Amino acid sequence: MTEQGVWLALEEVVAGYYPEQRVLNGVSLAAARGRVTVVLGPNGSGKSTALRVLYGLVTPVRGRVLLEGRDITRVPVHERVRLGMGFLPQGRSVFPALTVHENLELGAWALPAAERPQAVARIYDRYPMLRDWRHKPAGSLSGGQQRTVEIARMMITDPQVILLDEPSAGLAPVVADWVYQEVGRLRDEGRTVLLVDQNVRAAVELADYIYTLEFGRKQLEGGREEFQSRLADVVRAWLRV
Repeated sequence: MTEQGVWLALEEVVAGYYPEQRVLNGVSLAAARGRVTVVLGPNGSGKSTALRVLYGLVTPVRGRVLLEGRDITRVPVHERVRLGMGFLPQGRSVFPALTVHENLELGAWALPAAERPQAVARIYDRYPMLRDWRHKPAGSLSGGQQRTVEIARMMITDPQVILLDEPSAGLAPVVADWVYQEVGRLRDEGRTVLLVDQNVRAAVELADYIYTLEFGRKQLEGGREEFQSRLADVVRAWLRV
């Protein structure tokens, strides 16, 4: 990907969870403004770790994280949220004992106190189905409903750069389709999306640009049409990893 239009980038990042465990080994990738960039690869290839480094949950041993050309490698998570970043982690992340409304209120924590009620109100307008669930404990909802709450909570701060880690995992096909439609909507709104998902075909169809990782290293990159023509060969190679 050319530097023009790059919004978020990793530069030669080495990172892991213990000094002796390096998950990423010199990975560079970039997400263009207003585009969906997809990171694919077999389990254990470093996809989720790359997103965690971008969001500030993992500090790289070497390399840099850039946001609009600014080095944010050492910027804490709460400041990245205020800089316009949002993150949907892998797996369920609702607070199950809290109501849906309380979960949404927690999503507004990074905003000034005076702006929080209006931000939550905007989210009810964006996702009107939440009004029917607002007083229910989030843990009582179905998996698809919980994912809707998680996406809505992430969107309360109006992020312009959105990191999605396996957003369709474990969902019924109709709900997964809604998630992908929402990703397309985010792009149509001019937001920058970096997506990791095991649903390779659906992710490739949605992507503007694609990277593949294997063993913590970048292997391939290119546009959607290029990957669609070689997708079967790529997946077969991963199955042998």
